Amino acid sequence: MSLNSDDVELFLAVLDHGSFSAAARALRRVPSAVSMAIAQIEAELDLPLFDRSGREPRPTEAARALEPQARLLAGQLRQLRAEALALTQGLETRLALAIAPELLSAPWSEPLAALAQDYPLLEVEVLVAPQADALRLLHEGCVQLALVFERPSLDGREDFQELGSETLVAVMAPTHPLLQTTAVLGAEHLTTTRQVVVAGRDIGQTDPRFVFSRQHWRTDNHIAALSLIRAGLGWGWLPRGLVQPHIAAGTLVEIPLKNLTNQLELWVDVVWSKERPLGLAARRFIEHMKAGRPDPAPG
Repeated sequence: MSLNSDDVELFLAVLDHGSFSAAARALRRVPSAVSMAIAQIEAELDLPLFDRSGREPRPTEAARALEPQARLLAGQLRQLRAEALALTQGLETRLALAIAPELLSAPWSEPLAALAQDYPLLEVEVLVAPQADALRLLHEGCVQLALVFERPSLDGREDFQELGSETLVAVMAPTHPLLQTTAVLGAEHLTTTRQVVVAGRDIGQTDPRFVFSRQHWRTDNHIAALSLIRAGLGWGWLPRGLVQPHIAAGTLVEIPLKNLTNQLELWVDVVWSKERPLGLAARRFIEHMKAGRPDPAPG
């Protein structure tokens, strides 16, 4: 059996258009060529595919039985052609993205879903790493993109696209000893009470914007930080989307502060290295992220 992609396309065209002549017009062929090609396919398969006893050919039971597989094969061939074309246009075979753990609730999965629609065969890897580690992975070439908070200073090796903002909330357990004796806390309480910090493994890389206390415990995982804070072992900054259910359940509280805000609103960027050109999938992902970012609130 030597059926090819043209044979499958022709078979489906006759099914879809209802006649050899209509299929011929759609494929820009002459009707006699279509009729002859269908006869050759039937000979190859040793099956009658169309009943020619009426005015127009009617699909046989064998044709209807073969139709689902033929459509599946045609779809796979279209996908293969599209993927091959994308590869010639600079599509990566693999896209790796590093995400700061505080941003796991940010809207990045929907753009990835859209990207999967664009390039179904693309291999994607999502890594979760504290901001300093995510940027290190970027500069080492382990990932092409990093989703992180705005940096305190610009790095000449980096380019970025601003995507919106994320709110971190200062929280502690309602059973924390400090709340049993003090109704409203001040800066002196935050600086002298143990803080749980999400940070990378390199102590020298800790972002000073997130560290208030002179005593702090470190973890590279926001879920671990949440567990430590809920256990009453300290206070910390965590994403509002992560802590809101726990606040509603009464297992966490937003720290009541005087003369201080208990929220940090930070801009979120997707960052890439200027030293390595972005591939087609990375550029397309950034476009999807930009398209999905919320509009700024009216001033």
